[in-house]
Amino acid sequence: MKALDQALALNNAHAVELCLETMESFRHLVDTACLARWTDGLEGFVLAFDETAERESENFFWLQTRYERFVYVDRVVVHAAHRGRGHARALYEAVFALARSTGRPRVVCEVNLEPPNPGSAAFHRALGFTRVGEATLRNGKRVEYLAAAV
Repeated sequence: MKALDQALALNNAHAVELCLETMESFRHLVDTACLARWTDGLEGFVLAFDETAERESENFFWLQTRYERFVYVDRVVVHAAHRGRGHARALYEAVFALARSTGRPRVVCEVNLEPPNPGSAAFHRALGFTRVGEATLRNGKRVEYLAAAV
């Protein structure tokens, strides 16, 4: 199985937290991301976009209207069997390095409040993210927006 196939399968296994994608839509995300990174053993991945991206996303739009320059973590996921081994932290280190190298002062993201994702919320707070807002999306999900200075 190719890396993109594995990443799509991992993404769709976590569709409740992320978003169900087709190969076409997922390939578009990967191709337009400012950072698409997989762990060496394909245990996880991150997709990030800067403020210039053309995204049809309520979350991205919310952040884009409030910040001039940023790197947005659209999705990060690590296979359940490989959690707790530092993969997500390493993926985020790549995002922070990109933000620093491109002069973007913050990394931003959202975490689900409904349905709740307390593990993700705790992880992001441990990385220095703080809440900068909250919204209820058209699909009924409630999210909190987070930002961390680089």
